[in-house]
Amino acid sequence: MFKRIIYPLFLLFPLAIFSQTIQLDSCQKKAREHYPLLKRYDLIAKTAEYTLSNANKAYLPQFSILAKATYQSDVTAIPEALGQVLSQLSGQPFSLPALSKDQYQAVVEVNQLVWDGGMVNAQKEAVKASSEAEKQKLEVDLYALKERVNNLYFGIMLIKEQLKLNRILQDELANNYNRMEAYLKNGVLQSSDLDAVKVEQINAMQSETDLRSTLKSYCQMLSIFTGMKVDENTALEKPLLPVFEGNLENSRPELSLLDAQKNLLESQRKTILAGNLPKIGLFVQGGYGRPGLNFFDNRFTPFYIAGVRLSWNFGGLYTQKNDLAKIDINRKEVETQKETFLFNNSLLTTQQQNEIDKLTETMKNDDAIIALRSNIKKAAESKLENGVIVVSDLLREINAENLARQTRSLHEIQLYMAAYQLKNTINN
Repeated sequence: MFKRIIYPLFLLFPLAIFSQTIQLDSCQKKAREHYPLLKRYDLIAKTAEYTLSNANKAYLPQFSILAKATYQSDVTAIPEALGQVLSQLSGQPFSLPALSKDQYQAVVEVNQLVWDGGMVNAQKEAVKASSEAEKQKLEVDLYALKERVNNLYFGIMLIKEQLKLNRILQDELANNYNRMEAYLKNGVLQSSDLDAVKVEQINAMQSETDLRSTLKSYCQMLSIFTGMKVDENTALEKPLLPVFEGNLENSRPELSLLDAQKNLLESQRKTILAGNLPKIGLFVQGGYGRPGLNFFDNRFTPFYIAGVRLSWNFGGLYTQKNDLAKIDINRKEVETQKETFLFNNSLLTTQQQNEIDKLTETMKNDDAIIALRSNIKKAAESKLENGVIVVSDLLREINAENLARQTRSLHEIQLYMAAYQLKNTINN
């Protein structure tokens, strides 16, 4: 009898990792804190911090050093005829120095970005949006722990309740066995009647063994999840039954994830647009070499150049239209995913709400059935004492009452599970 009640429920309770406590809310909190995936929050935050720091450094002065030594097969030279003409005009000998074919130059350049078309800001927004999307995805993964916690928590509650009912059944069978021993001495019953009761006692003890083994396994999983000692004596407090009163507003983390993905796509769009705008910066070059800036001076001389630089790469404009179109398609895909999630979530919410209403009504009938079964069992005990029925008839009524109590316990736990499944479905 016990197996018929327990086994279907096990199909509803996947083996889960869990957290030890006497309250459901504390269990969920402990499971979240103990879950290894939570460490990713710090990793995501640190990665974003380093990336933002790198982006900010784009406005710092950029230094570069260039040194070169070259040998040329030929150099620029002034024709001798020009020198002669200049000598005649000036009345003095005039000669131009010959440039060396080996030339040397070392330059230090400093660049300061003045305007980048908003590229740095766009990159920073993209980093923040990407980090937020990663966090929301992690939140979705962590949120899945709640349902696993709920299933195991209520599973333990059900097993403990059925152990109580099993103990009541064993006590009742023991009492009836003692009474029937007296009937046997008085010649009212036969020894085979006592054997029938004994068989039911053994069955009840076997069911208790099965229940305790399952309870031990569930408690061990609690210990593994939390790192705390949890055993069969750990008390689990029955939580309050959620009352929704029509408040079924959805605030699941999946919705936040989809919004974060849309923000990320928008930041990528801004990055594409900013990347195709011109860049303006200041620069200063200081160097030493032969020749310097004076091309006709064949000596090693220092020199410097300062100015404003504008750069504009038009290559990105060729693909900008297609790149923006792809982002628009991705945004529409995210919107479709959101609509699909809300649609499926709404169907599931309706189904779970109907399940809660059904179980609430069913439990009212369970109470009435238990009361009637109890009366029938008491009447059977009296009939057996008066010799109207046989022992098998009494055992059938005892088992029927016990089954009714088990069914009521199952429905109660199922009601709690359905209510918390609905709570988990809408994150309310």
